Amino acid sequence: MKDLLDVHTHTTASGHAYGSFYENISAAKSNGLELIGISDHAPKMPGTSSELYFLNFRVIPREIDGIKIVMGAELNIIDYSGSTDLPAQILKCLDYAIASLHNPCIDSGSVAENTAAIIGAMKNPHVVIIGHPDNPNYPVDFDAVAKAAADNKVLLEINNSSYKAGGYRSGSRDNAKIMLAACKKYGTKIIMGSDAHIDSDVGNHKLSQEILRENDFPPELVINYSVEKFFDCVKFRKSLAPV
Repeated sequence: MKDLLDVHTHTTASGHAYGSFYENISAAKSNGLELIGISDHAPKMPGTSSELYFLNFRVIPREIDGIKIVMGAELNIIDYSGSTDLPAQILKCLDYAIASLHNPCIDSGSVAENTAAIIGAMKNPHVVIIGHPDNPNYPVDFDAVAKAAADNKVLLEINNSSYKAGGYRSGSRDNAKIMLAACKKYGTKIIMGSDAHIDSDVGNHKLSQEILRENDFPPELVINYSVEKFFDCVKFRKSLAPV
C-alpha cells in the first residue's frame, strides 16, 4: 500500500533541525506524499521557538503546490501526570499535536511513572499521536499503553528516526516488536513518522515499513495509507475539547 502522509517533521523553527518550511513541502511532493504535517518542538525543548510561533498558523495556506498541509507541534510531556508544555488556548490554534517524552524535558521514571505520563497525555484532546513510545530510555508497559491508545483513539507512532543505526534511541526496534504485538491485540492504530530534522528525511519511513513487515502488522491499522483516516482521527480527538 502507498504511504501518503508524514506528519512528524521539523523545520529550523525547532532550533536543531535544518530544513525550511518550503524545503519540507518540496520534499513531500518529490516523495509522492499527499499530506505533510509540520510539528516543531514546543517551548520546553531547549533552543526551539516561543509560544508566539504556534499562535500564528492561520497565515499558512493548508495546501501548497498540491500538497495538503497541517500545522501542529511536538509537545513535551513534562510530568508523570502527562502534562504538556503548551496551554489549551494555544493548542486550539493547532491542527493536531504529538506528545513525546524527551530527555531534556523530563527524567525517566519507573515503568509505572513513564506509563502514567504517556497515558495521561492521551487525556489531552488535542493530542492525536504519541511520539516514539518505544523509546528504551523511557521503559513503559506496552500492554497498558496500547490498550489506552485504543480506548482513547490515539495513534502510537512508529518513528523511523528511532531505528537508525547509531541513534540515541538505540533498542527501539526490539521495543517496537513488543508494542506492535500489543497493538494487534487491542486493535490499536499506529502512524509512521519520519521525525525528519532535515528535508531529505521527509517521508522516509523505510525502516518503519520494514518493521511492520517483519511483524506482519495489519495494514488496516496503519493510518499512513489514507489521508481521510488521519483527518478522521484528528476530528474525533478535537471533538473532545471543551468549547
